[in-house]
Amino acid sequence: MNVKVIHKEGMKFEAKTAKSSFIIDCPVISPVEYFLAGIITCSATDLIMIPKNQGKTVTDLVVDGDVVRAEDHPRKFVKLHLTYNFNSDADDTTAARWVMASVETYCSTINTVRDTTEISYSITHNGTLVRENEKIISGTGSKIDLGEIDACCS
Repeated sequence: MNVKVIHKEGMKFEAKTAKSSFIIDCPVISPVEYFLAGIITCSATDLIMIPKNQGKTVTDLVVDGDVVRAEDHPRKFVKLHLTYNFNSDADDTTAARWVMASVETYCSTINTVRDTTEISYSITHNGTLVRENEKIISGTGSKIDLGEIDACCS
């Protein structure tokens, strides 16, 4: 993947990819807002494609992202909470699995920040809150105690 950014004028830049191009107009929309929008869109595409691959349909999808940033520069993301609200023709457990698959495995942008950012999510499916403030496995900054693990002799 390659993206080229070209300064146009003032604080306007053109981003060119192999497939298209778009204008980044700072400070109207900051690069950090574009980055957060990319994270959210990455996961949103998963929430359309995963069900489609299972013969299911998602409608009325809205994903809201709320970020807390560090006070000191480089002002990295410290916490990210994603709120998923959608309808589908699946049960609540399956819908929750789609979100978990996205945030834990498939969404590359979430997985790019997960080691340094505490990430959580909530899910409202078919009008019912099915998960609230769930944390993903990594991204909490704390060690996970797996206890004693027996291993095969070498």
